[in-house]
Amino acid sequence: GLESLAAGSRRPRGLDFSHKRNKEISAHRIQRAWLSHLDKTVFQLLKYTVCAAEYHVTHEILKKVSPLEAELVKDPCMKCKVRVRFSGETFPPLIVFKIFLHTEGHGYKYFSGKNLLKPSSEAVVDACKVMGEKKFYHQIMEDEHLFQKFKITKKIDIVTLKDYVQYSSLLDETPASSGGRNNYWRRLNLESIPRTMIMYDIVDYAETGIISNRLKKVMKYLLQRPKTEEMRQHQLRIVSEVRSSFSSLQPLYRRYQQQSQIKHLGRRSKQAQMKVEKMRKAYKMAKEKNVSAESVFSRITASIWIVLFCFNPV
Repeated sequence: GLESLAAGSRRPRGLDFSHKRNKEISAHRIQRAWLSHLDKTVFQLLKYTVCAAEYHVTHEILKKVSPLEAELVKDPCMKCKVRVRFSGETFPPLIVFKIFLHTEGHGYKYFSGKNLLKPSSEAVVDACKVMGEKKFYHQIMEDEHLFQKFKITKKIDIVTLKDYVQYSSLLDETPASSGGRNNYWRRLNLESIPRTMIMYDIVDYAETGIISNRLKKVMKYLLQRPKTEEMRQHQLRIVSEVRSSFSSLQPLYRRYQQQSQIKHLGRRSKQAQMKVEKMRKAYKMAKEKNVSAESVFSRITASIWIVLFCFNPV
């Protein structure tokens, strides 16, 4: 009877394997769900960062990237607009920005030696003399390479609207030395974002996976879906708000001179206070003895000099 009971309590090997397999599948599903939740959290925080960077702190960020361009964008006559978007093929996405110039339908003229200098003009000969033959031929070969690669590198190559968009995009990505505008999508990294803003902690969390204490305090509120426009604007202000600067924070270490100046503010025991008082009195007594001995020695020395002077007058 006991043997039959023990045999009945044992599970077949097939059931144990299927049970273990189900546990692995369940653990894999839980892991995927948790990682998906983390990715959604990071993306939502990055979305607030992009909106805040475009509508609230554009000038502060651009001032760290390029001060000259920041002053140009700040000029109301230029009517420039900075767009901030996501980029990249992996997660988390990269944050990029680009400066656009709005002309209100009037258009603008972009001066470039590549378009102004005609091949049969004397200006091309003068440019070759000034640049040198090696650099001039290198420029011609670079133009030919761009044409073979993109096929639409000049205005005469434009036929459709798609061609115009491709030509305009190529001008933005081409360096100014090659006849382009040099106005491509540039990446915003941690060095471009002020450390005093929450968006710095968000980008750092997306790159390293380490969340700061400052971000922990506001994350629960930022992850809430805004019910009103006021709540959404408040969330953006929190992300772009300037907090206490790092210079006002005390470092984790102190210099020796600073440590000697710091007074102990905590409570001491009665025994420790009595010991300190005895040491202070002993130090004062030793100091007074040294002072009295020095005064006696100085008086004796003065007396000896007076006696010698009296017996040996000049």
